[in-house]
Amino acid sequence: MDMDKKKKRLIFRSVLLTIMVLMTVYAVYTNLTSDKKAVLQVGDEAPNFELPTMNINNKETLKLEDYKGQGVMLNFWATYCGPCKEEMPYMQQLYPAYKEKGVEIIAINLDKSKLVVEQFLDEYGLTFPVVQDTTSEVMQLYDVGALPASYFVGPDGKIEHKIIGALTLENLEGYLQDITPES
Repeated sequence: MDMDKKKKRLIFRSVLLTIMVLMTVYAVYTNLTSDKKAVLQVGDEAPNFELPTMNINNKETLKLEDYKGQGVMLNFWATYCGPCKEEMPYMQQLYPAYKEKGVEIIAINLDKSKLVVEQFLDEYGLTFPVVQDTTSEVMQLYDVGALPASYFVGPDGKIEHKIIGALTLENLEGYLQDITPES
């Protein structure tokens, strides 16, 4: 009788082990063959989006496709982000000169509160377009994790630089020069 018990236990364990191995093989297979979302890379076409504006009086929404033929800096930021606050004055300092050269700076805010963003805009005196992504749809489209994150898009609509982290004045100016349209 003791032998029958051992046989049954061995069969049960073998069946259980086989099921676990099959489940592992299936999980690995589906993970490797699943259609994963492609992460945006330098050289890719910048995905279009439309977001509500915060500080452009004559426009309710802003579309990236409206800036085709211009260089565009997309800066993802939030009011609670310390490094974002550090680089905002640099962007404002360079904006007027680069706007004349055909480069637009678009700041994509990720805060949920409109009032907090409006107070920030007043405090920093920002004149470049600021839009708000309260649903995080554009943030996900651009696969943004850490803030600040900046994408520099050339006049051809392709991503030329993708920078995660705060920019210095010198770095920012260099990237803006890279996306300035040829005269």
